[in-house]
Amino acid sequence: MIIDCETCRVRDVACPDCVVTALLGKAGTSVHFDEEERQAVGALADQGLVPPLRLVPIIAVTQRDIA
Repeated sequence: MIIDCETCRVRDVACPDCVVTALLGKAGTSVHFDEEERQAVGALADQGLVPPLRLVPIIAVTQRDIA
């Protein structure tokens, strides 16, 4: 999993309650979690020990379906 704070739609809005900020401070670059790390962070968040990941990626619209 790659977490790129630069492309998060809720950057600066949800940062204070995001696991990335809780564990690493405000990230200036992307953060890489392998599957084991992602599961560990998820388990910590499920138990309320750290906030969950709040990443909302920006999705570029390349084509619109018009009916």
